[in-house]
Amino acid sequence: MDRFSLHGLTRRTFLQVSAAGVVTATVLGGVRDAAAAPYSKFTWISPRGTLEVLDDYGYWIGKKMGYFDDLGVDEELQPGPSDGTATVKFVDVGQADMGFPSPGIFAFALENGMKLKSAYHWGALDTFSLAFRKGEGTNDLKTLEGKTILLGSAAWQSIVDPMLAVHGVDITKIKYVEAGWPTWGTALAAGQGDAALAWEGLRAEWIGSGLDFEYWLGVQRSPLFANTYVVRAEDLEDPDKKAFLIKYLRAWSMGLEFATHNPMAAVDAVFQQFPSLASNIGPDLGAMSILQQSNVVRGDMSKRKGWGDHDMAAWQIFFDEIYKLKQVSNPIKAEDVCTNELIEAANDFDHEKVKADAAAYELPAELAAVDIDEVRSHLFDQAVS
Repeated sequence: MDRFSLHGLTRRTFLQVSAAGVVTATVLGGVRDAAAAPYSKFTWISPRGTLEVLDDYGYWIGKKMGYFDDLGVDEELQPGPSDGTATVKFVDVGQADMGFPSPGIFAFALENGMKLKSAYHWGALDTFSLAFRKGEGTNDLKTLEGKTILLGSAAWQSIVDPMLAVHGVDITKIKYVEAGWPTWGTALAAGQGDAALAWEGLRAEWIGSGLDFEYWLGVQRSPLFANTYVVRAEDLEDPDKKAFLIKYLRAWSMGLEFATHNPMAAVDAVFQQFPSLASNIGPDLGAMSILQQSNVVRGDMSKRKGWGDHDMAAWQIFFDEIYKLKQVSNPIKAEDVCTNELIEAANDFDHEKVKADAAAYELPAELAAVDIDEVRSHLFDQAVS
């Protein structure tokens, strides 16, 4: 079997990403005693072809507040090619050190022999949704049998298949069309399919670009969950690299915690980093996007041991489901490929200081004017009734 093929996937094939096809990285910060650091540099790679989104708000506000300053190594965020599998391939071959795959893409990596582990579960609830043209939506996913779902990348089929299967859909009766990044939403609006994969945060950004759909919302209706942060398993066996990963993920946790207390400050940090995004979606949609995503990232924190905690029982349900779907050829034990060994330390920070930082943040007038509670009350207005 080809190393980058997915067992059982016959209706679509995955794009191939050459190791020479690295996109230009956005380098942040200077080199600080790199010779003494466990990594020559540290690269986090997105599954998207862009960083100009609200999704990574925990990083940008953490960066602005100085939470990443003491890592002792040059670190970067990289957008990655729009092929959804690049985020695991690049980590596997050492071109990146941490990836941000969906659970389905993580399973693709495991099926293809990549020695990766999920070290920090970013999205406790299911971020994924299905978009429909107004008046054509449904909450009965079995009605999609015989219809066409549009994807930005062929790799995303591994996201949609289990999402449908847990609701009793016969996935052999679904047709997928790769409509391209970033045009798959426009293709849906133009009538080129019956539904399209979407996710929280993107809903708000699509409104900003004139794409106003209705949605079956996984965050309300799915037992699954969202993307995770994966690393090479061998890095967790190296004491120095493990210590670095804890510091890095602690900074992420502080950023996510900060945004819980002051979501508009996190919007401001992202807007300062990407002025074109600010002009495209504006303060109200920025607020809507970050609230949608914060809802996914937090989940029920009373049942979690902190930011990044894996619910092993939920992960086992997911792995059992994709084994039944033949997305993987052998059963996967969640505790073998997901770990909470970094979570306690990654959440060991001064929570009161972060809360105080958030309270003291001075917002620009246009963001301070947003009524965040009013925006929150409309969080699910686009859901199919």
